[in-house]
Amino acid sequence: MKSSPSRWGAFLASALSTLFLASLGGAVRAQEPPPEADELLQSAQDWLQENLDDGVLRVLSQVDQDRVRGFFADLQRRLAGTSVYDLGALKETASQLLPVLEHFDETRPYGAWLQAHLDYLEAAEQLRREVKPPAPKREPPGPLPRPSPQMQRAVWTRQLEKRALPASARDYVPRLKPIFAAEKVPSELVWLAEVESSFNPEARSPAGAAGLFQLTKPTAKGLGLSTWLPDERLDPEKSARATARHLRRLHGRYGDWRLVLAAYNAGEGCVDGLLKGARTRSFDAISSRLPAETQMYVPKCEATLRQREGRALGDLT
Repeated sequence: MKSSPSRWGAFLASALSTLFLASLGGAVRAQEPPPEADELLQSAQDWLQENLDDGVLRVLSQVDQDRVRGFFADLQRRLAGTSVYDLGALKETASQLLPVLEHFDETRPYGAWLQAHLDYLEAAEQLRREVKPPAPKREPPGPLPRPSPQMQRAVWTRQLEKRALPASARDYVPRLKPIFAAEKVPSELVWLAEVESSFNPEARSPAGAAGLFQLTKPTAKGLGLSTWLPDERLDPEKSARATARHLRRLHGRYGDWRLVLAAYNAGEGCVDGLLKGARTRSFDAISSRLPAETQMYVPKCEATLRQREGRALGDLT
């Protein structure tokens, strides 16, 4: 049963208005907006129009949409940037927004996506605490050094070691492992669904990725899935088969699972450009220049695989 807009409208308007006035209004306006702010806001507006259905837009029409767009634009900018530390600043805002999204059937898929990404913001804060600042000099202190891939792996291992198994994983993992194996991909990689969506097939990102494995529309179409009536990305078996095929093709291209996961998250063009520029075939060598989300995504996948299967990524065959 859908939540009544009249029942929740006042609550949502109050909650989001307070949230974005306090969190975004204070934090964002305390500094000069970047030159690309208008483009980011326009991009976020395009997301809402293209990826959110009419029900979601009706819910959001009851609040200050500029602040909603501002949040999504800020999140996009930080995920696409190269500083993982920047993500930590959004933790409180995201934590307050999550229960609001979960109150509505129309926005619940976006809440599922946000829930699966909250630990990126928590890990970013942990990395900031652990990285030692440069030795004091007479000049003003410079930026913090980038956390190494090894440090990120250690942080993710600690963060995930006590995490409970997602309830739905008990159902999906036995069903999906044979699909991966049939496609000649390590069956352990079904745990990407925990990283992507916490095994929630309804999860949807503001940028339009959907399903257990968060396939974008172009990727899904290229793999033979329908993305419109029905959206086969929401079908666990079909999305698993498409994902396995995609991973198999990427491994044939890169021959290294870390690079495969980086390309799965950031796109092949991004990874290829960095590898070519650095004249390397190593993930660690390009990690600090990848988007912040990808820098954290690969070690998070590694830590998840160790936690759930006791296997190292490099041991998969």
